[in-house]
Amino acid sequence: MKNLKFNLKSNRTVQALCVLVCALVLSGCSYNSLVDMRENVESQWANVESQYQKRMDLVPNLVATVKGYASHEESVFTQIADSRSRLGGTVTIDSSITDDPEKLAQFQSAQDQIGMGIGRLLSLSENYPDLKANTAFLDLQSQLEGIENRIAVERKRYNDMVGQYNKAIQHFPASITAGMFHFEKKAYFRSESAAASAPKVEF
Repeated sequence: MKNLKFNLKSNRTVQALCVLVCALVLSGCSYNSLVDMRENVESQWANVESQYQKRMDLVPNLVATVKGYASHEESVFTQIADSRSRLGGTVTIDSSITDDPEKLAQFQSAQDQIGMGIGRLLSLSENYPDLKANTAFLDLQSQLEGIENRIAVERKRYNDMVGQYNKAIQHFPASITAGMFHFEKKAYFRSESAAASAPKVEF
């Protein structure tokens, strides 16, 4: 009888150890996958930042070129200057912004303002034929067109990676690992409103 009780206890201990080992193996696999996905999100954020910075770097040249032909269009220049000053001339922001939907929305709003200002600046060329024919202006238009396309692509890739990561941390058994190691949901870029869409670059 004692041997039977001992065997039952031993079996239960072995079963418990097997369950524990399986749980550790599963959580270890989930942990590594979640780390990889989180790193992918943060790496993609850097790509988004890079494209926004390229656009920001073009703005002073664009303003200077347009001013040469339309110096009295002060409201447009003021809007762009104000928008740039809010961003401090740079878009390099710690990737922790991806953890905070409110901060990411503020960042997006500031970028939308810059985009609207660039759109207004480009539209001035319709009133100034000499500006529209200026080779420097045409070159800047071409560069902006490429950058705006890349911004859209990189933002979509970012949202796709965030979607994969956010789903993964909610699916079992990865959700257990996510809870244990504090993997938090990442913020998405919102769809742009019509008023705040990327500037349309036309030739």
